[in-house]
Amino acid sequence: MSEPATEAPTGYVDRALYPPLSPSQTGLRGRCPRCGEGRLFKGFLALQPSCSNCGLDYTFIDSGDGPAVFVILIVGFIVAFLALYVEFSFQPPFWVHILLWVPLILILSFGMLRPLKGLMIAIQYRTKAEQGRLQ
Repeated sequence: MSEPATEAPTGYVDRALYPPLSPSQTGLRGRCPRCGEGRLFKGFLALQPSCSNCGLDYTFIDSGDGPAVFVILIVGFIVAFLALYVEFSFQPPFWVHILLWVPLILILSFGMLRPLKGLMIAIQYRTKAEQGRLQ
């Protein structure tokens, strides 16, 4: 049984028959949300215009600030918890906090931003969120 064709606001009709893939499998790896093979990103956060494998047009993608908000919340929780733990357990001088937390914030933030953006794009494709947008 084939899935019904979906029409994006741009008039593009997705008639390709691919098995539904898990957004976590495709998004976290930075792969096409439809086929799971083509690359999603051409730079660190810049997107390809379309999938090199299945030809899916990526113009429907609008992740906005969502990935950055989740990164801020997750990294903020982790670093705040660890900073409070270190402060109350060891009471180090202020410069130790700077040496510990600034690199950790940068590593966690940059390390999580691209996978979370890919995940949000894959979830957007899977739930057909682009159809609900105003044209």
